[in-house]
Amino acid sequence: MKTKKMNWNYLLIAPALLISVSIILIPGIMTILYSFTDWNGLSPKINFIGVRNFIELFQDKIFFRAILNNVIWVVMFLTIPVCVGMLAAMLLLGRKKTRSIYQVGFLIPYILAPAVNAMLWLNIMFSPISGVVAALRNLGLDLSSPLASMKTAIYACAGVDIWHYWPYLTVIYLAALRQTPADQVEAARVEGCNAWQLFRYVYLPNIMSTVSLMFIMITIGSFLAFDYIKLLTGGGPAHATEVLGTYAYSFAFSSMKVGKAAAVGLFISFFGLIASGIYTRISRKESME
Repeated sequence: MKTKKMNWNYLLIAPALLISVSIILIPGIMTILYSFTDWNGLSPKINFIGVRNFIELFQDKIFFRAILNNVIWVVMFLTIPVCVGMLAAMLLLGRKKTRSIYQVGFLIPYILAPAVNAMLWLNIMFSPISGVVAALRNLGLDLSSPLASMKTAIYACAGVDIWHYWPYLTVIYLAALRQTPADQVEAARVEGCNAWQLFRYVYLPNIMSTVSLMFIMITIGSFLAFDYIKLLTGGGPAHATEVLGTYAYSFAFSSMKVGKAAAVGLFISFFGLIASGIYTRISRKESME
């Protein structure tokens, strides 16, 4: 009977396992193999060149610039949207009647397509002709579009993505905060805890697993950053906003160097695996406590 049950279990998970192998494992193995070739993506002939792609990457200043920009992206996303999202979630926690309305309003930037958000910011905020920048220039301020400056372009791109992303964190944190036992909250209030103490000693410990998970997801997502940078600057000016995603894209579809693009993709996966390993270790410690 037990053997029959196990056979049914294997049969039920077979479709999901087949899909995972087909769209994750096999492409992953192919990416690793292509990273050691000079394949251009079109030719049926594939030449294995060893670690030449990796050597050329380590000799390329743009590659290290892309990694630095990804690190900047991670730092910004682990601070600004996390703090804004947590603050908004705490404020919404006390608005039981109008909470749903606020959540719908907050989520509008998140549900809009990246192309739409990028167009809005390009034409309404950053445009030196018809946007907010143009209005400030008409007032006599010596301003230019932040996307045109090598010093500010990466922060402008990140700002647009943060504007799009923080409402999602708000909804996630709010859902976690609502799971906090009511008796703990009431006991803390009876003891005279203020708002900060209530958050620090009651809410935060109860949602720490969610916070840890979102930290790891944000880190992984930051190393996968691509769409807003591609739409707003294309990696410019002068590679100032180049990240690993746009760098790999330029190799694969502009230079037709799929092998080198695969090598860059491995570095993206490497940073993601590090973040996943950290989360796994944290989860094991929490389960043992």
